[in-house]
Amino acid sequence: MAEKKERMPQEYDVNAKWDTCLDLTTRRFVYSSLGGAFAGLLFFRSPVTRWASIAFGAGIGIGSAYTDCSRAFDSPSSSSPAAPKSIESSYASQAADE
Repeated sequence: MAEKKERMPQEYDVNAKWDTCLDLTTRRFVYSSLGGAFAGLLFFRSPVTRWASIAFGAGIGIGSAYTDCSRAFDSPSSSSPAAPKSIESSYASQAADE
């Protein structure tokens, strides 16, 4: 007889949330560092300020990933980081309710 495997609800699947957050953090860290490197090469002459722009870009990437990951772990309904709801869509939904 075949056993029926019970699937865990998405809000309790912590491994999927960690995988998503690690992927998001890695991508944002790399892309922001590359953006900082490009900006440093474009705007600065000194190697110190170029490294500072790379570090600044990396900090922005890690900070934005941390914000989205904390949102993903706090929200029980989704396993992936969700974009915040825009003001226009909330006004449209309020107008539709009336």
